[in-house]
Amino acid sequence: MAKISDLTVATDDQLSTQLGELKREQFNLRFQAATNQLEKPSRVKQVRRTIAQIKTLQTQRSAAAGK
Repeated sequence: MAKISDLTVATDDQLSTQLGELKREQFNLRFQAATNQLEKPSRVKQVRRTIAQIKTLQTQRSAAAGK
């Protein structure tokens, strides 16, 4: 799981790339859960939280740039 301190030092492009990768992973995890092939159920929660953290950082940065 990514730490918030690691995410804050990342550039906007890096965050966007990581967000895309996490959304793809979340999609695959949903399919694994539906077919009962999920090895680590806790990974779903970790991915969801990391996506939320990245989106929060992006929102904060865009609000700060707008001021």
